[in-house]
Amino acid sequence: MYSSAFHSGSIADKSFLITGGAGFIGSNIAEYLLKYGAGRIVVLDNLSTGFEENIKPWLGQADFSFIKGDICDLRTCLNSCERIDYVFHQAALGSVPRSIKDPLATNRVNVEGFLNVLIASRDKGVKRVVYASSSSVYGDNADLPKAEDTIGNALSPYAVSKRTNELYANVFSKNYSIELIGLRYFNIFGPRQNPKGEYAAAIPLFMDALLKNKSPFINGDGQQSRDFTFVENAVQANIKSMFCSDPKALAQVYNIALGEKTSVNELFSILKNCSGSTSEATYRESRIGDVRDSLADISKARRLIGYEPQVKIKEGLDITLNWFRNHFRP
Repeated sequence: MYSSAFHSGSIADKSFLITGGAGFIGSNIAEYLLKYGAGRIVVLDNLSTGFEENIKPWLGQADFSFIKGDICDLRTCLNSCERIDYVFHQAALGSVPRSIKDPLATNRVNVEGFLNVLIASRDKGVKRVVYASSSSVYGDNADLPKAEDTIGNALSPYAVSKRTNELYANVFSKNYSIELIGLRYFNIFGPRQNPKGEYAAAIPLFMDALLKNKSPFINGDGQQSRDFTFVENAVQANIKSMFCSDPKALAQVYNIALGEKTSVNELFSILKNCSGSTSEATYRESRIGDVRDSLADISKARRLIGYEPQVKIKEGLDITLNWFRNHFRP
């Protein structure tokens, strides 16, 4: 991946912290930074949902270091931000169902942990923080496509936590000399996404089942739709947000998506054809807290940070399926 750079100029004199850098999106950001010669990269991860395997190829490199630690500990955040120019904040407890089951844990990590990262970044002189928000903040707003200025009522503790991140970032940008940009991810998928566990996302679950010729579950009737977005597009958004020079782009949140809608049934059909599986899906009840349809308006990100998704869903699914074949063999 990353055959062309999403930034201009050298980053050899710049230092980066990636919270949650052993996770799915964080490790892909790390891969990009390493490929294009970042001066120093620090990954902070407690490995609760990330995996050391994701960053193993880079351990021992002089320009790369790993801190096993928790963003819920302010001292750890302060230590991690020493001599750091830029922070990619990816650490979080994802999953709407997980947040409904354990709202305290979601709040502790996603809200208190986020605040620790902001305080550490402020106190250690970090220039800019780009943080992960979520399309879940749109809640019960049924308008399509989703535009950044119009949100609804939150449907889960996870959505509350991500909306709170945006509110804190806005307050910090107004009261302290720190630059902040938030990215509302829409159903990101790709290599290194974990198919295991109770809270795995649909695409890795489908791939894992189909490669084993098993029947995956579809929640509800499968007609619900999502704006599925390949991880390389999300990495592009992070990099362009970190280095954009337009002052109007700061203290903003952006939809990060493909800008196209695909139903879960359509997604399953594409994956079934790509994998060559003969398995059929098993339908079950809808999940509490899930939205029916999701589609992003990405015009704001295009206009202010120059975001332009390059990988469409079929190409992204092919790349991801090939990765899964090599890493999760039946």
